[in-house]
Amino acid sequence: MTSVLIVDDHAGFRRAARRALEAAGWHVVGEARDGEGGLREAASTAPDVVLLDIQLPDVSGIDVSAQLTAGPGAPAVVLTSTRDPEDVAPLLPRSGAAGFVPKDRLTAEAVGAVAQRSLDRPDSSAR
Repeated sequence: MTSVLIVDDHAGFRRAARRALEAAGWHVVGEARDGEGGLREAASTAPDVVLLDIQLPDVSGIDVSAQLTAGPGAPAVVLTSTRDPEDVAPLLPRSGAAGFVPKDRLTAEAVGAVAQRSLDRPDSSAR
């Protein structure tokens, strides 16, 4: 079972993402509403995957992703946002994220497909 942490400032989105992921057999180990909380939760829960909103109230999700993916045993980070994928694409290299799934296309399958890219890389420090 894949463990996932959801980091988003909108409670409604966190609930919807949790329902979709749990229905597909994922284990949601925690939620956070801002970047600092996401970093704390990731440190305490050690998820396989972090579903991370780009626009958080305290710090950019891009910066949070870069911190999460910097060390050994890093989770696969899947960024999400209401922003257009073309606007997000230039931000991905510095984020360390596995990729991006727009919020309006979020499914467990989409998150899993993006996360798997990171988990399958031989040079990846992700679990």
